[in-house]
Amino acid sequence: MTTAAPLLVLREVAKTFGQRAALSGVSLDVWPGEMIALIGPSGSGKSTLLRALSGLSVIDPGPGEIHAFGDLVQARGRLTERMRLTRARIGFIFQQFNLVGRLNLYTNVALGALGRIPFWRGLLGLWPPETRVAAMTALARVGVAEQAGQRAATLSGGQQQRGAIARALVQGAGVILADEPVASLDPVQAQRVMEILRELNRGDGLTVLVSLHHVDYALRYCDRVIALKDGRIAHDGPISGLDREALVDIYGPEFSDVWESQA
Repeated sequence: MTTAAPLLVLREVAKTFGQRAALSGVSLDVWPGEMIALIGPSGSGKSTLLRALSGLSVIDPGPGEIHAFGDLVQARGRLTERMRLTRARIGFIFQQFNLVGRLNLYTNVALGALGRIPFWRGLLGLWPPETRVAAMTALARVGVAEQAGQRAATLSGGQQQRGAIARALVQGAGVILADEPVASLDPVQAQRVMEILRELNRGDGLTVLVSLHHVDYALRYCDRVIALKDGRIAHDGPISGLDREALVDIYGPEFSDVWESQA
């Protein structure tokens, strides 16, 4: 590692919904510049973990703590005052894109700057010159500049997801948390979105933590894998250590058939 401090830190993080434990004492460090796949069966806690890191979900009271960019952002079941400022540095990519369908793609992407400009300017569409340049640059970067004037609702899923990534770039995010960003896309669009995330990781040094249902995408694009099972970390290590035995332990014996079909 080139730095003495991790970018994101979780210690003994727990989150329950009623009687169900979504996270049970999860501890991990995320280092600057990592490209991490978050895998595990449905309901294993992947989305809950990402939402807790971004402050979209508040962890349970107790000893659990979350630190981001050196600041304590969650503790004792509460968000700290630093969370609001830290959110501006965390880009969140949702499975269903989370764009405003009636607005054009350009405006959706420019909205990423709202943390740095007065809200009224965004409300009226009076974007500063630097925001206009940043929005078009980001759209070009992800390959959808030609669709800038189209309403988001008229775009394909892949185009919308690329727009969501562009919005995170305008936001100036230092880390991208992507929650099943390719689950709703066809294979070609899914591959393009994963390639963009990998390009941003390698070319820009952005830290990326992406939850995935498809293990083959984890193997192809990520360097480290964290697997959750029943709200606990079942595996954490380099992608080279993710062999069939580890995957069967994570997903169950049925995964052997899936592994054979992909081999």
